[in-house]
Amino acid sequence: MSIVNTLAVDFRLALRNILRQRRRSFIAVVAIGFGVIAMMLSSGYIEWIFWANRELTSVNQLGHIQVSKPGYHEEGQANPWAFLLPENAPALNVLEHIHGVKSVTPRLAFNGLISHGENTISFIGEGIDPTKDPSARNLAIMDGQGLNANDPKGILMGTGLAANLGVKTGDTVVLLANTASGGINAVEGHVRGLSSTSMKEYDDTMLRVPIEMARTLLRTKGSHLWVVSLQHTEMTDEAMKQLKTDPALKGYEIVPWTKLADFYNKTVALFSRQMSVVKSIIALIIILSISNTMTMSVLERTVEIGTAMALGVRRQRILGLFLMEGSLLGAIGGACGVILGYLAAHTISAIGIPMPPAPGMSRGFIAAIMITPTIIWQALLLALTTTLIASIYPAWRASQLVIVDALRHNR
Repeated sequence: MSIVNTLAVDFRLALRNILRQRRRSFIAVVAIGFGVIAMMLSSGYIEWIFWANRELTSVNQLGHIQVSKPGYHEEGQANPWAFLLPENAPALNVLEHIHGVKSVTPRLAFNGLISHGENTISFIGEGIDPTKDPSARNLAIMDGQGLNANDPKGILMGTGLAANLGVKTGDTVVLLANTASGGINAVEGHVRGLSSTSMKEYDDTMLRVPIEMARTLLRTKGSHLWVVSLQHTEMTDEAMKQLKTDPALKGYEIVPWTKLADFYNKTVALFSRQMSVVKSIIALIIILSISNTMTMSVLERTVEIGTAMALGVRRQRILGLFLMEGSLLGAIGGACGVILGYLAAHTISAIGIPMPPAPGMSRGFIAAIMITPTIIWQALLLALTTTLIASIYPAWRASQLVIVDALRHNR
């Protein structure tokens, strides 16, 4: 008999044994399916958290790629005037024609004091292009409107900053900052809108103005950053390779958002470790459940195993038969778990998961569960691997039975 025919016969025998012990097999499949569903839902929730933080960080705050003069991110705050980029440069045209680039916008960072009536507090500001900068359109506006190129004196500030200053939409404020020449300059503007990023610390200091207003305040030209926004965040690595090898960008510092998003990176590292613990617990539960099921199956079929070996069936084949039986249980339980987990994830996402504000956040959010192909493959691999591991000892025990003792079992 060929190997293929032997495997086909063993497959049918393993499937028949599973169907013959329906109650025990059902319990095993339920245990595997429950573990797979739990793994998919927890991984899908964490994946959604990663995605939401990734898009919030890369689109609303940092941009996908930042281009600056070398050393700006390390020394720019101490000496911002030494890192100004020219207003018009050939490199800008190169950036705009890189594959996948959606927009390239200048940003001018500054800080100073903002006054309204008798109240004066500090702020951290950015001058942006209201027309092209994606962050101007993607910020959550809690009151009023966002920045507009037709309103050159309009200011957008964080809800925390507005509350601390005691202003509301439409109020007039005065910005005071140090200029490039070392003097002090002030400009008057009005609050066009209030924004919230859900990060309380950021909202307490955030202020954005049209970049021309910032240049007037600082009495300078140019910008500190060219922010590159891509069509999709997943294109960051590919775009970085093109930018790093382009000779027109030699002499510039090109930094992806992943190196600037410290909070995001720490969140991913923390949640990834937590998910590893969760997966280990789920795997242990499945292994214990399937190991118990297979051990009981061996005990009940001891006479049958002895008869098969007495008729000439080799011990290796007995071992393979039980391993195949365990793998089939894993495949059936894994497939059922993936289907039910996928449906449960979509149902829960349609309803939404209301989440309270986390520490450091000013407001809650509605979470969802994101099932990716990677999560599905990991769930199936978990089911197959754990059941195979759980089947090794019972299968080895069955293959090592003494024929005479097995035939006299329970007699």
